[in-house]
Amino acid sequence: MSQNSPRLNLPFLQPSRAQKHVTHNEALRRLDLVVQLCIESTNASTPPAVPAQGELYALGSTPSGDWSDHAGELAAWLDNGWHFIAPKSGWRAWDRENNRQTIWDGSAWVEPPTTTQNLPGVGIATGHDTTNRLSVRAPATLLSHEGAGHQLKINKANAGETASLLFQSNWTGHAEMGLSGSTGFSIKVSPDGNNWSEALSFDPTSGVASGTAVQNSAEDTTAGRLMRADYGYGPGNLLGAVTQSGGTPTGAVIERGATPSGDFVRFADGTQICTASLDATTSTNTEGALYASSSATWVFPAAFATGTNPVISGSGGAINRFMGFDEPSDTQVVYKVLSSASDATALPPTAIAIGRWF
Repeated sequence: MSQNSPRLNLPFLQPSRAQKHVTHNEALRRLDLVVQLCIESTNASTPPAVPAQGELYALGSTPSGDWSDHAGELAAWLDNGWHFIAPKSGWRAWDRENNRQTIWDGSAWVEPPTTTQNLPGVGIATGHDTTNRLSVRAPATLLSHEGAGHQLKINKANAGETASLLFQSNWTGHAEMGLSGSTGFSIKVSPDGNNWSEALSFDPTSGVASGTAVQNSAEDTTAGRLMRADYGYGPGNLLGAVTQSGGTPTGAVIERGATPSGDFVRFADGTQICTASLDATTSTNTEGALYASSSATWVFPAAFATGTNPVISGSGGAINRFMGFDEPSDTQVVYKVLSSASDATALPPTAIAIGRWF
């Protein structure tokens, strides 16, 4: 039978050995050191100047002084002397210096291996619960890349569930963004955590935005709302066909066109301006004290609103000529070119008509 135990190397009491109390005390001494093993530091190299009774150090690879030739061993100060114990692989100890558990792997003291798979929960500086299985209490939480990009993924079981980020103040929700009850991304806000408004929502198929932060009609001028492209004006729809419904513009802001009888401009407010350079004519017909051209008709390049009478003016083509107009209709006007003297020179008059197209 061996005289020492196989694991802790404790001396056994021998039948023929005198001074058995010495053997017994040596065994107790070892037990006192290695049971509930607690070391002052790991990788220690220099003995402390004034060690305390029972202090235990895990020596590094190059210890000095009284610790020389005991690399990798445990050094205990007992009864004014150093006692050394060789640890066995798998021994665990509490490292006072680093406030952590450590394990002897046969050549060095290392942190014990742990598994992070299928943990019931993790609380960092706080506690977790069955709903918040990962809880962090800190001024900030950093998620960084590993040389390329980085994604934060929030997955839900089906379209009707919620996958979102909820922003709270003193545990009251005031903003939420994500997939709430559908597969369309939305942003919601609340003044009290109970009454919520869907400020922005994006159709997952078309990408079109809607919500209380967006105009809900062409007539919506609520302050602070985002303008819809089909309700507002920009380079793409400022010019084009001008239309209206019930007095509200439904097309472009400005429309310009031309026909054989002249040019026209329409504005979204209903204003229409028609212009034309008319056929050249003379002013040789006696018209009272004046001379005039023959009567002619100007058919407007675009009709004015039914029942309206546009305002007409024009130039006779020379400084001593002017135009006279009959009462216009919404589609045409009869005119003559008048002059104070007979003028056989054929000159083209120009005319302008201003009115409304609706």
